[in-house]
Amino acid sequence: MAAAALEPWQTAAPRRRRSAARRPRPREAAAAAAPAPAPEAEPEVDGGAVLRRIREAGEDLIISDFWSSALETINRCLTQHLEQLNAPVGTLAEAVGDLHLDSSPDESDVAPGSIPGETLVTGASDWKCVCYGIGNFATCVIARNQLTFLLLFLEKCQIPRSHCCVYDPLFSQLEIAILNTLGVIVLSENEEGKRSVRGEPTIFYMLHCGTALYNNLLWSNWSVDALSKIVIIGNSFKGLEERLLTRILQRDYAYVAKILKGLEEQEFPQTSQYTDIFNDTSVHWFPVQKLKQLPTDTWAFREEPDYQDCEDLEIIRNKTAPSATDSDLR
Repeated sequence: MAAAALEPWQTAAPRRRRSAARRPRPREAAAAAAPAPAPEAEPEVDGGAVLRRIREAGEDLIISDFWSSALETINRCLTQHLEQLNAPVGTLAEAVGDLHLDSSPDESDVAPGSIPGETLVTGASDWKCVCYGIGNFATCVIARNQLTFLLLFLEKCQIPRSHCCVYDPLFSQLEIAILNTLGVIVLSENEEGKRSVRGEPTIFYMLHCGTALYNNLLWSNWSVDALSKIVIIGNSFKGLEERLLTRILQRDYAYVAKILKGLEEQEFPQTSQYTDIFNDTSVHWFPVQKLKQLPTDTWAFREEPDYQDCEDLEIIRNKTAPSATDSDLR
């Protein structure tokens, strides 16, 4: 896989940065409770202005120490994951590891609605990507930076935007229109994280989401074969284990509890500029060797989570939809 050509970022006069107050987590629960607007909220504006702000966020992100450090963290995990999938490691080194930003794409190669440096993918990628819970990026600085990171990450890995599905029950019609312009696939139904990868290597981008969303995702892919094809960029599972009482974790989030000894986790770097945006974020993947070392009865338990006894569910349920076991990447 050839390295993505990146247009050099233009150094502009320093802009006065907006303060990014700590984003309530998880954002689904906060929205369901209809709280007062968070300090980082901005008035919703037209689509052109939002795209401009995404572009500006990209300019800031790509020249930051955080961006290069985060890519190195992801690169380490994906390299090992590709080895597990019997894929050539060199393809990832080219796609993710090449941080030289000194080449410029032709004007005809720039995708509509792209951020600086974005180029059309010249070769198909086997990776799929699913993003849950990104939030209201039109009005929230933190959500906008998280979306910008996702777009740059897709570019670096040469994952076509058409291979990336995005969903948040809080999306406004304006935000859905912007995402369509950016070329990602906006899911029409709330899957509650219950999406089977069906044998396709898939990266799930799930920052600051409720624990039930991770638990549902694990349940939907509860086998050595399926989990070995998954990478999760999201809340630290180590952090979940530390914060939740053991009995609560085992009762309400059984699949998270059972998989803790079957995964590898690399924490995202922490910098003062992006602390509130990527705090408590790690990259997780599931080595086959570790999965096979789990007790055999681990895989016999396949009961669908119902959360009837969960007092603080932290996600918005889709009460009208049937079980999402048939979810598939389209």
